[in-house]
Amino acid sequence: MVEGRRGLGRGLSALLGEADDAAAADAAADAAVLGAREIPIELLRRNPDQPRRSFPEAELAELADSIREKGILQPVLVRPAPGADGEYQLVAGERRWRAAQLAGLRVLPAVVRELSDLDVLEIGIIENVQRADLNPMEEALGYRALMDRFGRTQEQVSQTVGKSRSHVANTLRLLSLPAEVQTFVSDGLLSQGHARAIATAAEPLALAKQIIERGLSVRDTEAMAREAQPRAGSPAKVRRAAPVRDADTEALERDLSDSLGLTVQIIDRGGVGEVRVVYSTLEQLDDLCRRLSRN
Repeated sequence: MVEGRRGLGRGLSALLGEADDAAAADAAADAAVLGAREIPIELLRRNPDQPRRSFPEAELAELADSIREKGILQPVLVRPAPGADGEYQLVAGERRWRAAQLAGLRVLPAVVRELSDLDVLEIGIIENVQRADLNPMEEALGYRALMDRFGRTQEQVSQTVGKSRSHVANTLRLLSLPAEVQTFVSDGLLSQGHARAIATAAEPLALAKQIIERGLSVRDTEAMAREAQPRAGSPAKVRRAAPVRDADTEALERDLSDSLGLTVQIIDRGGVGEVRVVYSTLEQLDDLCRRLSRN
């Protein structure tokens, strides 16, 4: 199943009939081959699962001006609208559809394909990720939808969208942030690097506000997040009784550390305790999760 999806990203350009201004003639030829036809704009419906939510007015106005001058250089991709005979649901090209309405067009060239809900979601994510049109939160929500609704693993998502597994994992971690911090990321007030640096902090919202107010870099943010972590000599830890250690426990720690390539600490209190694995980069954490998730 995964293997069948791997070509989706590579074949998307042909499916969408992508072109730039210098290749308008090629785009027209592609459209003819793909069987593009003109569909009245009022029969086109937006996809409620479209990963992209933000369409800046200035960008739409600029595209509308280009459409008035040169027309639509590439067709949109649609499928028959579920539950609405004679209507079509946009799969790719919502920005062109919106700009075409601003430009006063009444029909839009479109390629019609029979596609499943999974196909629609995957194409929507791939199109926007490849063109860097999604903000980090939209990208994270798209990945989460593939996993929750269609049972995709992180590895399968990474193959589908052509991103590394660590990139997918790091992007998904943004969803653990408080809602207000996620809004800062969506609005561009915080970069993905800033958000990742404070994702595991005790008070990410307070840190996020400081970052915005002080205009901190990602490196400064990482340093501030480390400072905000409880220190080893904090009162809460000083009050804890030091666990009794024996040679067997220390030997087991060494074996686990050698196996994982990370520092492992075993804290045993009479048969009840903790196993702590220390990592220094998100890539190490991602690798650990992959190891623990193996069947």
